[in-house]
Amino acid sequence: MVKRVEGEIHIDETSVVFAEEGFNILLGTTLAGKTTLMQLMAGLERPTSGEVWFGGKNVTGVAVQKRNTAMVYQQFINYPNFSVFENIASPLRVARTRDAEVKERVHRVAELLRLTPMLNRRPSELSGGQQQRTALARALVKDADLVLLDEPLANLDFKLREELRDELPALFAHRKCTVVLATSEPTEALLLGGHTAALHEGRVTQFGPTAEIYRRPANLLTARVFSNPPINVAPVVVEEGNVVLSESVKWPAHGRKQPLPGGSYTVGIRPHHVSPIANGAGAAEIEGRVQITEISGSESVIHFEHGELSWVSQSHGVHALQVGEKARFYIDVARCMYFDGDGVLI
Repeated sequence: MVKRVEGEIHIDETSVVFAEEGFNILLGTTLAGKTTLMQLMAGLERPTSGEVWFGGKNVTGVAVQKRNTAMVYQQFINYPNFSVFENIASPLRVARTRDAEVKERVHRVAELLRLTPMLNRRPSELSGGQQQRTALARALVKDADLVLLDEPLANLDFKLREELRDELPALFAHRKCTVVLATSEPTEALLLGGHTAALHEGRVTQFGPTAEIYRRPANLLTARVFSNPPINVAPVVVEEGNVVLSESVKWPAHGRKQPLPGGSYTVGIRPHHVSPIANGAGAAEIEGRVQITEISGSESVIHFEHGELSWVSQSHGVHALQVGEKARFYIDVARCMYFDGDGVLI
């Protein structure tokens, strides 16, 4: 499937078969193509070439009104003049469902999402979290075959986002539907589990079980998508049995293939595997000049320079290093990933 708009590629050639159970995560930065891919699945857009299949049927030309699909956006889209009850009931009203069944289904899903005390209120009288719960309830009450969640937690504050993220798997645990959720947060993808499609500039770089893609990204693009703060990347050379990052930084060349053959590579190491505290005898020491220190609760994120490289360390504990000072960091070399000249994981 391909989607072009005025000659510009929005979705590059893509072929993905989503899992029927559990979450399917679309993970990528802004403009990676997540929303466009969802619109193609929902029938809101048509592919320039290729087909969309669902339940063994080609639904490419089927109007969105004839698809049993529900979509939840990040902007709390609710009808302002309707009560919460009528907002949730709206897809059932469109389907001309009997009043008794409407009442029963709305109350059931409202109880599930803790909205029962708010059923007579208007959306303007709700908090942001309650408004998003109302939008989710409207999607759930429909009993859709396909549920599309387009960054539904993005506009919530931290506490509400955590709360709803914890609840989402339970909400869909016993429902026979395919769930696709878009996010730009790697941590969110890991917490939700299921399967993940990593997107970069309209292209799916890898699809598979979420934990597997995180641990073993097939290529450097996927590793970059699945890392926040950004993964540390540097050119290295393997010679005489050592990985050489710089004149002062080297370590034994042990990759997934033992030993790592000589040659030029790109090393990737996630920030939480670079620490201002030595983590075991096998860690490689690297010295850098501190650029930025960010302390959040009991976590420290330190940006530092080593020669021409700009790297990030993310570690537990408060490490209040001063901007401009030189500091030592330690690379957990067992966690290093090595990519060849084409960016493919070795």
